[in-house]
Amino acid sequence: MPNYQYKSRDKFSKLASGVMEAGDENAVAQRLIQLGFTPVSIAEVKEASRSARLLGSGIRIKFAELNMFTRQLATLQKAGLPILLSLSALREQTQNKIFREVISQIIRDIESGLSLSGALEKYPKIFNSLYLNMVASGEASGRLDEVLERLATLSEHDETIRLRIKSSTRYPVIVVIAMIIGFVVLTVLVVPRYAKIYAQYTTALPLPTQILLGINYAVTKLWWLLIITGIVSHLFFKQYINTKIGRFTWDSLKLKVPVFGPLVLKLSISRFTRITGTLMRSGIPILKILDIASGSTGNEVVSKAITNIKDNVMEGKGIAEPMKISGLFPPIVTQMVSVGEETGKLDDLLIHVSNYYDEQVDYTINNLTSLIEPILIFVLGLAVLFMALGIFLPMWNLMSIFKK
Repeated sequence: MPNYQYKSRDKFSKLASGVMEAGDENAVAQRLIQLGFTPVSIAEVKEASRSARLLGSGIRIKFAELNMFTRQLATLQKAGLPILLSLSALREQTQNKIFREVISQIIRDIESGLSLSGALEKYPKIFNSLYLNMVASGEASGRLDEVLERLATLSEHDETIRLRIKSSTRYPVIVVIAMIIGFVVLTVLVVPRYAKIYAQYTTALPLPTQILLGINYAVTKLWWLLIITGIVSHLFFKQYINTKIGRFTWDSLKLKVPVFGPLVLKLSISRFTRITGTLMRSGIPILKILDIASGSTGNEVVSKAITNIKDNVMEGKGIAEPMKISGLFPPIVTQMVSVGEETGKLDDLLIHVSNYYDEQVDYTINNLTSLIEPILIFVLGLAVLFMALGIFLPMWNLMSIFKK
């Protein structure tokens, strides 16, 4: 439907203006009259709004900003403020100009007759399916403040985990970067000087030295080809993992990586059980919940397992048995889910399962550095050994020649 720019006056003759989406000018006028305004002028907007252009450009809002918006909106709703007044207050204090324009458009859409979930639905880059469905369930049940609070808790939990993982991996990342820089410096600056010495003799160079000299030649003479190859490989990889098969293969490999694979699986299962339990408490149907949870785990392998669970539920079966068959969920999880189905307290037990996995994730993150250190030491040792052999093996060969 087209957008219409309108000007109107309220009962105190105060002038107000805005944009409303409607079928025609008469629909806009009728809507304004229903809201207690007297239409002054109505004109169709030919050009797309700024927020629509921003949406089309793919600009996203920072995760922390969205969390703050959700938490503050939940607080204002709990205090009993009308939704339009709450959104207006949040718009005024939002520092991000893009997000402020999006909130302004949401307010205009609600004034034109859309629900909050309907207005948010226009911005899928910002509000995902989990967010939209929870807001819709809150509106339908009249418990929007409770649902927003649960949604804020979910988002804040995800943000906390993300920041902790980032903090725990900072030291290993620095070590890897330092190792790469050291290897490049050695290859570019040190190896060529030794190569000049080795070139004076006819002795065959050992394989590690030949590899180092080959790397030196590639870095110094074919750097442009390396850059082009890197860019093409990156683009090909991104295109491949955007396919269904590519994403599934990549996510399967991630689950097999030492240390990080089990952590990713624990995070995915924790997210699945927490989302499912929270949505069940919000009154959303189980098939819809499994649809949402399937797209929110962040891993295609777990997502496929949840899809299989949904297929079994559609056939009238429970959740516990397909979870057991998938092989991803440990016995303690399937047993707790089975008990929850029998007692009718599945939502509570799913939250307990999520809390259990959160404890496991906390333990892994707290010990992440100590778990990675042996791998780093092993890799660093191999790199140092390779570089040492590449430099010193020819020297030993030359020394044996001099002795003769």
